[in-house]
Amino acid sequence: MFNSEFYDMLSRFCLAVNHKSSLNMSGNRKSVQKGISAEFSDFREYMPGDDLRRLDWNVYARLDKMYIREYMEEKESVVSILLDTSESMNYGQKPKWELASLLGAVMAYLALNNMDRVMIYDMKNMQRPYNVSGGKNAFPKVLRWLESLEYSGSVDMFAALKQMQRKGPGITVLISDFLQEELLEEENEQYEKMMQYLLYCRQRPVILQTLCGEELHVSMEGTLNLIDMENESKLRITMDARSIKAYENQLQALVSRMKKGVRNGGTYVLCDTTRDRNQLVFEDLRVLYDI
Repeated sequence: MFNSEFYDMLSRFCLAVNHKSSLNMSGNRKSVQKGISAEFSDFREYMPGDDLRRLDWNVYARLDKMYIREYMEEKESVVSILLDTSESMNYGQKPKWELASLLGAVMAYLALNNMDRVMIYDMKNMQRPYNVSGGKNAFPKVLRWLESLEYSGSVDMFAALKQMQRKGPGITVLISDFLQEELLEEENEQYEKMMQYLLYCRQRPVILQTLCGEELHVSMEGTLNLIDMENESKLRITMDARSIKAYENQLQALVSRMKKGVRNGGTYVLCDTTRDRNQLVFEDLRVLYDI
């Protein structure tokens, strides 16, 4: 998708997390377990059998009591990436699925480069996630998996989300245009319920809304017959200044609502297919990185 120079630049970043890992595999994330990393955690009283090399002699000299220094153990975290593979992702002169695939690759690379575990899902086939770990040497496998995806039919995002495997606290990345009727109906609050569900599962939501230029900047004019790509329903509409303005207002309201939905620890980024890829990854997505 990109050359080695791009990924060398990407190697300077890692995904920010707001939790400690509870997994047993070694990695670079701070764990709830105590171990032997370089980062000090706490003191506790000496118990027979403790490693005397971890005894704090300065405390012993001041208090005449024996205390052991404890350190954070570093474990891997889990980054779950859910890709919307519905037919609507084929839309646009620069189709949305191309950018969605790139974003999935970027998120996976950042995770693997930090020795995290990646669980990547096709939302139409949640029972068979692609599970990969082992550092960035495993990244070519992710690229091959992404290239094998087919974008067709429709998906139920909330139903898909509920089928995601739980492996303790982590990051969940949702990549979609989010232009589904169930999500657009504000009174149903389905999007808000999805965010609440992720927080309940101790996940940091990362929402990457992928829209094409034609959706962000409408240029169609006249009376048109619009056909839904997923269910083939038809709508006859006259595109004039008034209807375009109404559409833009609704889109802005949706974006504001999605930003509001992640304000309790998550992150929302609007991803435009016409945006320069380097600017998108290294500027727009910078809010995701622990620099």
